[in-house]
Amino acid sequence: MPSIKHFQVTFDCADPQRVAQFWCEVLGYVLPPAPEGFATLAEYELTLPPEERGTWAACVDPSGEGPRLYFQRVPEGKVVKNRVHLDVRTVTGLVGAERLAVLEAECARLIALGASKVRLLPADEENESCMVMQDVEGNEFCLD
Repeated sequence: MPSIKHFQVTFDCADPQRVAQFWCEVLGYVLPPAPEGFATLAEYELTLPPEERGTWAACVDPSGEGPRLYFQRVPEGKVVKNRVHLDVRTVTGLVGAERLAVLEAECARLIALGASKVRLLPADEENESCMVMQDVEGNEFCLD
């Protein structure tokens, strides 16, 4: 059986463009290029029927290594904890006070982008500290 190398992570959300822009800023991702024949994605969207405009957005790793993130509008709001979440690996290899300082600095940067800090999970005998956060629509993720 062949192994799968590429996958996409899909988010249900109310405002796909807003959530996509947030994750571009968090991860250093970019919006995908406009379809051939269009200067921008906004120009392309104007060719769609009004009910299809703004129903999706995506962001991609410019290096081509990370998964594509896809955001689709859904009518219902988020009401429970995510079953799947992203771990944003910002402090790999750091421990103790140095790790906490970098976590707090990145947390502050993301709060300025619209994220919310939920709680710090302090280090224990098995795990280093990490920060539980929420994106601009309340989807949980961890700074790790």
